[in-house]
Amino acid sequence: MAAYEAAMGGESIVPASAGSKRTKPGTMDALVASYYQSTEYRNLKPITQRTYRSVMEHFREQHGHRLVRDLQREHVKAIVAKLADRPSASNNWLKAIKILMRHAVEVGMRRDDPTTGLRKMRTGSTGYRTWTEEEISRFYEAHPAGSRARLALDLLLHTGQRRADVVRMGRQHVRNGVLTIPQQKTGTEVSIPLHPDLITSLDALPKRNMTFLLTEYGKPFTPDGFGNWFRDRVVEAKLPKGLSSHGLRKAACRRLAEAGCTANEIMSISGHKNLKEVTTYTEAASRSALAVRAMNNVWSRAEETETGTEIVKPASKV
Repeated sequence: MAAYEAAMGGESIVPASAGSKRTKPGTMDALVASYYQSTEYRNLKPITQRTYRSVMEHFREQHGHRLVRDLQREHVKAIVAKLADRPSASNNWLKAIKILMRHAVEVGMRRDDPTTGLRKMRTGSTGYRTWTEEEISRFYEAHPAGSRARLALDLLLHTGQRRADVVRMGRQHVRNGVLTIPQQKTGTEVSIPLHPDLITSLDALPKRNMTFLLTEYGKPFTPDGFGNWFRDRVVEAKLPKGLSSHGLRKAACRRLAEAGCTANEIMSISGHKNLKEVTTYTEAASRSALAVRAMNNVWSRAEETETGTEIVKPASKV
């Protein structure tokens, strides 16, 4: 009962170690600090922790002084509505608030969850734009063989992995022409036969380095540092804005789809967990290329029938 009365009075029942000395009990500040100490947060992958923390710290800066018990449904709607011109950002904030309110209920900082039933905004976006074949060719033209930029594109395009995994790749991951690496985000282990173009790029590297991609100072990239560096290489190639390293992951999936690979085959390379995720990445598959392949299969089947089996015409009446 003492804990209940403390919570209703705006006092925190969260261990003192969860926040700093400046954290006022019962506030959003205390709630965020408590979540960072939770088992749920600690069990997240480092890359997911960074993503959550980025949004929650912005929320904390603006609303950290407010009491958790005072947050109402209309307040949440007003907070996310301010980001209506940026639907993705609005949805990220709503997701973060939902997580925090669920945690608040679990630790007794409030009795109900004011975000229950609130839905994300429709973004009308498929995420990072997929690179086209023309854009890939223009990047190759701007960055010659042997350059770090060329190596980066080959690794992204011919493995279909996220930048956080590409910057970790090294000789220790290759055996008998197959690159095997556990994905940092999901923990899924993927094994990818090396493409001839990628083998050429890797063979040009100094044998003394284990990690394939290094900064100008000879150190491995961080994921964010690599993203910024690769964006500059895109600018150097005079390519449109909006092209990113992740767009090459989608291009790799598109190529697999256009080559006739099944969803399960694509998932074995990309490491996706379900068909819905794969569908998102393969929506950019060229419809014309798929149509040509489909019709070629039909024509080939027709030719085989005409040459190998007598065609039986249906009766005029059935």
